[in-house]
Amino acid sequence: MENVIRKAIKAMGDKERILNIKKLSGGDINEAFYAETEKKPYFLKLNRNVSAEFFQSEKDGLLELQTKGGVYVPEVYGLYEGMGYNGLILEWIEERPENNLQSLLGEAVARLHGVTAERFGYRSDTYIGEMKQENGWWENWVDYYREKRLIPQLEQAAAKDLLLGKRRTGAEYIAANLEKWIPAQPVPALLHGDLWSGNWMSRFNGEPVFIDPSVFYGHNEMEIAFTELFGGFSAEFYEAYSGCKPLDQEYDNRKELYQLFYLLVHLNSFGEMYGWHVDKVIQKYTV
Repeated sequence: MENVIRKAIKAMGDKERILNIKKLSGGDINEAFYAETEKKPYFLKLNRNVSAEFFQSEKDGLLELQTKGGVYVPEVYGLYEGMGYNGLILEWIEERPENNLQSLLGEAVARLHGVTAERFGYRSDTYIGEMKQENGWWENWVDYYREKRLIPQLEQAAAKDLLLGKRRTGAEYIAANLEKWIPAQPVPALLHGDLWSGNWMSRFNGEPVFIDPSVFYGHNEMEIAFTELFGGFSAEFYEAYSGCKPLDQEYDNRKELYQLFYLLVHLNSFGEMYGWHVDKVIQKYTV
């Protein structure tokens, strides 16, 4: 693996002597490494089981967040393809150990959601985890959310025999009747798309850094709903966000419908351990 890392850094243009290479833990999909040359340190993500498009999509998403959203992301130094691996070479972020600056995170997410488009979706396909997601541009939010988010996950779950009986009929009813709860024309906001507590960090000056995006333009409530699903975001985060971008009074009545997408992603990725939570959401909207 050291040879792969050396070639990746050299191909990017850094021909200085490598001082240190260290494998990092924590990633479920990619192999992650810290590498330092006499010039600078790097963060590398490498994978022999994904296409080059996988990392190209991540690069594009990071640049969208940076250039359009005005938030901090790791600088992208380059893509790598060789020796059986695809990869991405990024700025090494010196993380601030204190994780008590979530008010800054709330403001940053609100700023991101202040960036808008004329339609819903995205110009290219993206990934959530290892799952490819088709996008395109849509005039109606309900149609986009149904056709490009919910239904593909329901089809995957059905193919894996994870969508049977009442779960299947309930999920299909919800997908067919989204208009009852979700607005067709909210403002299309720039979303990170996979904003859980592991996809941001604080750099040395406390500024939030966004990583591993799955960007698209959609209803901002979908992003906030996901932050509430598995926890990790403090009251200060929500206070700061709402101070910049107040949530609609109907948000609490529909947030589980947005969480359903992410629960289906987890059901398809990790299996029946998430089935009970999917069933709970389905029951709420079908009773």
